[in-house]
Amino acid sequence: MPCKVVLAAEVASNYTAEIKSEVSQKETKPRLVGFLANDDIYAEKYAQSSSKHLAEAGLEFELRQVPRESLEAAIREANADDRVSGILVYYPVYGDDRDQKLQDLVDPTKDVEGLNVVYNGKLYGNDRFLDEEKTRKAILPCTPLAVVKVLDHIGVYNHSLPYGDHLRGKTIAVVNRSEVVGRPLAALLANDGAKVYSIDINDIQIYERDPTASINSHTATKTELKPEDVIPLCDVVITGVPTAAYKMPTSLLKPGVVAVNFASVRNFEPEVKDVASIYVPSVGKVTVSMLQRNLLRLFNYQH
Repeated sequence: MPCKVVLAAEVASNYTAEIKSEVSQKETKPRLVGFLANDDIYAEKYAQSSSKHLAEAGLEFELRQVPRESLEAAIREANADDRVSGILVYYPVYGDDRDQKLQDLVDPTKDVEGLNVVYNGKLYGNDRFLDEEKTRKAILPCTPLAVVKVLDHIGVYNHSLPYGDHLRGKTIAVVNRSEVVGRPLAALLANDGAKVYSIDINDIQIYERDPTASINSHTATKTELKPEDVIPLCDVVITGVPTAAYKMPTSLLKPGVVAVNFASVRNFEPEVKDVASIYVPSVGKVTVSMLQRNLLRLFNYQH
């Protein structure tokens, strides 16, 4: 069977009309403030894309470019500003533990990226709600959530299985373990029942959930495995390496694999289409849709 190429726009279209309709009914429009405090060209592109698509949906967006030394004060100011519905920081800022401090500084009621310690605890603990009544869902990081929505759209999730177990029996590789995308994505997939090989430059970890455990969230186990040991075992391979020099060797891929790339550059070789059953070259437009949904959700919680 020929490889089916699925574009992000196709998946994002599932949410566009719904978002525009909800925004059009609001007298006061949700307002997102984005902070750009680095020289990352891909962060700038994401900011430009965010601005364009938020405007198309009727949402307000303001980009504030600040020196990173002034970012903490700028975040505190936005936290206290009732006109600001959501806050987005374009990472990396420092590329080390100081970024985590910045993530925790963002008010959880305005954190559209879901990176604050409150939401991190919910994600890694597989607790999907903020309240005991289960009326308010926790905010999930935009790109990991976008990948989940893509996988659901192309049929990787099996909805005939019980809720929370829709990926049972699937083996998935995530090539990226950043705190912003790769690690939370691996956790989400494992919490939905998949066996996940989390691959980064240092090692490979296995994320999986023990259905017999008293705490129904995933565990992470370090291994001595190499990519050539695990990639051929995977039903789904997801890449997010932010450098054009990296390419996933097509020779390692299992025939019929689902290949998804969330990096800003193409991580798969052109020959991936000779092996994969489905290839998703990017998820950017779905990420923007998830950003819009998170902003709307926070706005509704605030009101």
